[in-house]
Amino acid sequence: MHRRLHGRGALFDVDPAGLAPRLVGLRPHQHRSHPFEHPGELPFVVLTGARGLGKSAVLGELRDAYRGHTPVALVDCAEGQFAGPPADRPAESWSPVGQALLVIAEQLAEPVTGAGRITFPRLMSGLVAVAASGWGDADSERIRREVERILLLNESGSWISGLAGRWAGKVAAKVVAAATGTGPLLSGAIEATLESVAEGFTSRRHQKASVWYRTYPNAGGHAQRGLILLAGHFRAGGTSREHAERYLVRALLADLTEAYAGVLPRMQRLGRPLVLIDDAQTAPGPGLVEAVLRDRAEGIEDHVVFVAARRGEGRDELRSAVRRELPEVARRSGWSPEAAPSSRALLLALPPLSPDDTLHIVGAVCDGTPVPPQLPPATHRLTGGNPLGIALLAESAAQHLPGASSLGELLTADVRTTEDRPAAPAYRELLDRLVPAEHLDELTVLAAAHDHDSACALAAALLPDTFGPADVRALRTRLAEEGLATVPGQFVGDPFVRTLLLLRLHLRDADHASWRTAHETLIAHYPDPARARFRLHHELALGGTESAVAQLRDTFHTLDTRAWLDTLRFVASAPYFHAHDAEGRDFTGRGDRRTAVALGRSDAGQEPPEGTDAVLHLRVRRLLHAMWQLGDPLVLPDPRVCDRLRFELEQLSNLRPAGNALLWRASRDWPAAALAGRPMHGPGGTGDGGDGDDDDGPDDRSGEA
Repeated sequence: MHRRLHGRGALFDVDPAGLAPRLVGLRPHQHRSHPFEHPGELPFVVLTGARGLGKSAVLGELRDAYRGHTPVALVDCAEGQFAGPPADRPAESWSPVGQALLVIAEQLAEPVTGAGRITFPRLMSGLVAVAASGWGDADSERIRREVERILLLNESGSWISGLAGRWAGKVAAKVVAAATGTGPLLSGAIEATLESVAEGFTSRRHQKASVWYRTYPNAGGHAQRGLILLAGHFRAGGTSREHAERYLVRALLADLTEAYAGVLPRMQRLGRPLVLIDDAQTAPGPGLVEAVLRDRAEGIEDHVVFVAARRGEGRDELRSAVRRELPEVARRSGWSPEAAPSSRALLLALPPLSPDDTLHIVGAVCDGTPVPPQLPPATHRLTGGNPLGIALLAESAAQHLPGASSLGELLTADVRTTEDRPAAPAYRELLDRLVPAEHLDELTVLAAAHDHDSACALAAALLPDTFGPADVRALRTRLAEEGLATVPGQFVGDPFVRTLLLLRLHLRDADHASWRTAHETLIAHYPDPARARFRLHHELALGGTESAVAQLRDTFHTLDTRAWLDTLRFVASAPYFHAHDAEGRDFTGRGDRRTAVALGRSDAGQEPPEGTDAVLHLRVRRLLHAMWQLGDPLVLPDPRVCDRLRFELEQLSNLRPAGNALLWRASRDWPAAALAGRPMHGPGGTGDGGDGDDDDGPDDRSGEA
């Protein structure tokens, strides 16, 4: 059974077996074989989703589960070693894919239980040829350093200590001599490499590897010419380089296939080799994925288990891939390829964690610290099951309870995530890992927007003049590519990310000037009475409740009941990051006046407007504040306010015979959802109440049934 991850049993379960043991052929953390689900061609697994869903954690757990039992390699395409060549190496003889192949092979070469090191003579020869093409003005020490690292891929781990290392040094000396001599540099280096491979190994297997490049296109049956052509294509860049890189990937897989050939290797090696690729949406990820998929589609077999992780859904790059939700592959993947190369991929969307998973994570992290019973469900509601958010909030709770009284305080409190990093506010730590760093400032402002037009209005008010409508569209496209949800009526669809960004906007200035400017801009942006709900929402975010109460009061008897409830819910979803005084101004206290108003404690000081139904006015005022408080994802639900919400909706249901059923259902559903840590959806299953989605502005479908 998996040891650290929650909600990922479909991958790691042992009995019945999850996807990983069915593909690898080994039980996790055990050197015990398991029958293959795909004994022939197997799928290239790609984990998809937005940031923070635990894709990297899954890859790390896979590495730990199989390391030492079967060959395993893990590369993170976001690491700096893949961003560009070393300072002393020409760009023409280096690429992210070539570097990744070297790193992957170095890890796969490590001995495992029952079997020694794997050697990579084919890959080694190709990488030396590519490196040699950049040695035109190199000194002998740099050549020796580069070639020795590559040649050690052929170190077999001989029982004669140091023999392989000494052989690699000997080969390096021969290559250096050839490369710095008077003859053609590239051909001399390649000839020396091939000769050394032939001399150093006498087995038929390695002799076959030394001549593998005879089949390179236009090589004419000559391995040396094939390697020269490979190096030339690599230096040419563009599609020629991609062609050469495909052959290098094929060389790696051919070496792995050779290592498993024969009776004795098959008996010694119980599981398939496992290659893990993180952040596969960035180079070298796309090149590695495409090379494997194309070769498999062309009938070139390998038996390597590839598991990659990428942000977003990959619909452009992997159009024909088989797509599954993670629970769907718990017992059988149901994968079978078609003609297109991308159909060889099996895309798995990692789901959010469940409320039970959240409960267990908070309990484990806060072990020994008293936790309010409402904290786990409230944490799940805020994060939407985002594993990173759950884990960091749990860590903040462990460090700050019982002093902190709300999730808002846990987010703004300093948290130390590791001993070697300084403490920082939890919300900043989360934003650093959940949104693109280069767009954090823009997203902080645009998080308050509902669509393209309102985002443009905010950009004009709070962002530099250079950030215009085209940039707004590009940023929204980027969010979709990152895998963030698209939600009607919100520029930033993911509620958790949006809450964090709005919190950052609120705290951006000591006097909350940017916060006020943003909401005042949007209040002015929605003068149309048909879109009054948006104006009222932003007025409420600034502490102004009078207009919202008046609108809800005056439309209670005339507006469709479902639309009225949707309006109440949307207006009351306004953020509340700071306490407000009686005039709606921010102040530094910890008090939350919404509870007092919801419970009717301030009714005596209220004078309803002349000519209005005073009872209805006060009831709507209490109801609005109850919804505002219970819908706030940053506070723990107050059972007293839940009772008041239930009572007020019951009383209102008596005043609207035609809408009695919906109001009564809301009086049951909403308080129960708030206490359980669930969003308060519209009664009868209405979603967001038509808060808008298209680029032309909000689609106010307030009268929809």
